Amino acid sequence: MIYLDYSATTPISFDVLDSYDKASKEFIGNPNSLHSLGVKSKELMNSATKQISELLGVQESEILYTSGATESNNMALIGTCFANQKKGNHILVSKLEHPSIYGICAYLEKLGFEVEYVNHTEDGLVDFEDLKNKMRPTTVLVSICSVNSELGVRQPIKTIRQIIKKENPNVIFHSDMTQALGKIPVNLKDVDLASFSIHKIYGPKGIGLLYKNREVRLAPILFGSNKEDLKPGTPAVPLIAAAAKAIRLSLQDLDRKETFIRKLNEKIVEEVSILNDVVVNSTKYSIPHILNMSLLNIRPETFIHALEEYEIYIGTNTACASGELSASVMALYEDKKRASTTIRISLSYLTTSEEITRFLNCFQIVYKKLNSLMDD
Repeated sequence: MIYLDYSATTPISFDVLDSYDKASKEFIGNPNSLHSLGVKSKELMNSATKQISELLGVQESEILYTSGATESNNMALIGTCFANQKKGNHILVSKLEHPSIYGICAYLEKLGFEVEYVNHTEDGLVDFEDLKNKMRPTTVLVSICSVNSELGVRQPIKTIRQIIKKENPNVIFHSDMTQALGKIPVNLKDVDLASFSIHKIYGPKGIGLLYKNREVRLAPILFGSNKEDLKPGTPAVPLIAAAAKAIRLSLQDLDRKETFIRKLNEKIVEEVSILNDVVVNSTKYSIPHILNMSLLNIRPETFIHALEEYEIYIGTNTACASGELSASVMALYEDKKRASTTIRISLSYLTTSEEITRFLNCFQIVYKKLNSLMDD
């Protein structure tokens, strides 16, 4: 099997699974309980939180646990808007966000918030002048992802923050960093809020993080026994322990991993670029882990299922919008055919050169076969 859909999800690493397994077996108490088993579980959770905060360079109180980035995004955007609605109702987002962001924005619009979209350059970077011009005194939130999930475009988050804070220092800056963690360095000092999913970094599904700067106030969107708790309920201690291990491992040898992955990416681009009607959509600002291209004469799902026969697995756009028009490609190139024929190849440090050689051989076989059927 050759797996090339790492941006959709990653296999859990054996070390992370071992941490989860041990925590599940040895820490059975509810961390909210007062007895010794509960105290033992709470100590493990606090230890994991301390490790995560040190790895990410933030305070322990600034880490909130969620079920994943979609929940983190909901807590960040809705919580910010509800907490600041007396200050304004204007929200700015980019045109290259994850679908969950747009779903949340649609909900907020129904409640009377005004959502405006920031333009970008031809390479996918946020247009700084447009961002500056669209900032208002009534702007309460800006949300711009660190790395786009479809094209892999990496945004200059530090510069974006500087523009936002210069125009209106009270605006909250959120970034969905789901596709950034474990691939590129992240600096949480550049944002007020950040969302993460642990299953993107070789951890278990069902656990995510929301970084919340201690100065930021969020209105709760979930309610339980403790009215001051933004995430009520029983903490998932084994998942939290696994998250700490996954984050620690994901941050090791970033430069070495990226150099290796870039070579794999370049090898694929070199070979597929010579094929007729194959267009690479990734730009010079895309990280090498995500390679997006369009097969202009072939339906993406047809190509994906044909590769499955060789036990090769790739994606279309985002897993959450699989089979639909690529919103990011459409936003960048304004070409419906290009946006409706995209495939996404996402690479990992686990990917081998031998796998890429076999993938390319099968790619050409399948492509020529399907392309010839279209010609007929």
